[in-house]
Amino acid sequence: MRKLGAVLAAALVVTLAPAASAETPSPQVIGPVTGGHFGIPFTSSPVPMPGYTEQEFFFGGTATGYVQQGTWTDDGRWDVTPAEQAPYETRMLVRRPTDPHRFNGTVVVEWLNVTAGIDVDPDFQYYNAELLRAGYAWVGISAQAVGVTALQHIDPARYGTLSHPGDTFSYDIFSQAAEALKHPGGVDPLGGLKPKALIADGESQSSLRMVTYANAIQPRQHLYDGFLVHSRRAVVAPISQAPQADQPGLSTWTRTDLDVPVLTVQTETDVLAPVDYFPATQPDNPEFRLWEIPGTSHLDAHQQQLGEIEIKRFLPDAPFPQCALPANDGQERYLMNSALARLDAWVRYGIAPPKADRIAIAGDPPAMLRDQYGNALGGIRTPALQAPASTLTGTGNTGSSPFCALWGTTTPFTAQQLQQLYPTHGDYPAAVTKAAAKDTLDGFLLPLDAALIVQDAAH
Repeated sequence: MRKLGAVLAAALVVTLAPAASAETPSPQVIGPVTGGHFGIPFTSSPVPMPGYTEQEFFFGGTATGYVQQGTWTDDGRWDVTPAEQAPYETRMLVRRPTDPHRFNGTVVVEWLNVTAGIDVDPDFQYYNAELLRAGYAWVGISAQAVGVTALQHIDPARYGTLSHPGDTFSYDIFSQAAEALKHPGGVDPLGGLKPKALIADGESQSSLRMVTYANAIQPRQHLYDGFLVHSRRAVVAPISQAPQADQPGLSTWTRTDLDVPVLTVQTETDVLAPVDYFPATQPDNPEFRLWEIPGTSHLDAHQQQLGEIEIKRFLPDAPFPQCALPANDGQERYLMNSALARLDAWVRYGIAPPKADRIAIAGDPPAMLRDQYGNALGGIRTPALQAPASTLTGTGNTGSSPFCALWGTTTPFTAQQLQQLYPTHGDYPAAVTKAAAKDTLDGFLLPLDAALIVQDAAH
C-alpha cells in the first residue's frame, strides 16, 4: 500500500501524452485498508447494516483528462478529446452483502459529495433502507481533489499516501472505479460478487458531475448501465479545470441519445431558485424520466440527522448550521427508495419508471402555485401532501449558514386546521392510507414504505 503511494507521489507530474491504448484501464487496487487514527473509514455508514460488510480500498493508476471537442450546445450531445494524463491514488468505500446469496446483482456507485469540503454520501443516507433490504452493493468514490485533501488532513496515518492531480481527472477516475468493480485484476473490492449492473449516482454537487459524465464520457466508454441524478441545477460541471484550461459549465439537458436509462429526481428546492433547474427542464423520453417532488427540500431533517452522526465521529467540533426554522421533514427518503428500485428495474429488465407530473409553475418570473396551506401543487403527491398535517416547503429557511436556504421548512398545522381536515381520530390515518395506496399503485411508493407511512400516521 505504501509502496504504491510512494511511486504515485513521486510521479505526480502532469505530462502531455497521448491517451493510453486502453483509454480506461483497470487501476491497481489495494486493501482492504485498515488502521489510521480512527481505525474505521471516514464516512463509515451512519446506520446499522446487519448482514453487510463495510470495507475501504485504495486504487490508483494513470488518469486521463478530457477537453471539449467542437461546439457544445444545450442538448448535451457533447464530444471530448483525451488530453493530459496524470498519476493518482484515491479510495473507494464498499458496502456489500456478507452473504453472496443476498446480493441482488446491482452495484450503486455514488460520486461522493464534497460541497462541505469533505466526502459525504447523501444519497446513501436517503435510500439506505431500500438498498440494505433489497441486497444491493454500494460503492462510494472519492473522485474529487478536495475530498482527498480533506482525508489526508483528517487522518494522515490512514490516508497520507493518497494523491489527486485535480478535478479534470475526476471523470476518468470514476470510470476506472467502474473497471475495478467489473474486471478486478487481483484485489476484488466486491469480495467475489459478480455485478450484473452498475448504476452511477450523484446528489447535488455530484449530480452536476453525473450529467457531464453521462453527456461526455458515457458515450465513449459505456461503463455504467444507468444514472441516478438527484437534485441538479441547470448549469452542470465543467469537463476541464486546472491544470488544463478552465471551461465554464453549461446549462444543459441530459442528452437524449444515451443507450442507458437516466432517472432525475428533483426536490421542490431544486426547481426554481436557489438551485434553479427550471431552465434545463426537459420532457421524458424512452431513456429519461424526471420526477419532481413538492414538499421536499434539497437537504432535509432526515439527511441532516444522519449527516451529523456520520461526521461528528471524526470531527466532533465541526459546526453544523443552526437555522431559524425547523427543517423540511417530508418524505423524500421514501421517494428515493422507490427511485432506486424503479431505476434498477429499468436497467435490469427494461421496465421504465412511471412518468410524473411536473410541479405547477406559472408567471413571469416563474413561481410555484400553492394550495391554501402553502404546499406546492403538481408533481408527485406524497401522502404528506395528499393528507397534509404540515406546510412543507423547499425554501424559506434562514440562518448564519448558506446551507439553511436548502433545508426548507416544516410548519405543523394548528389544532383548528387539523380539526377541520380530520374531524375524528380515525380520519387522518384513513386519509394517509388512501394516499399511500394511490402512490403505491402509481409506482411512486414501495409497498414496505407505504406500510411504514401508514404506521406512522396511526401513531
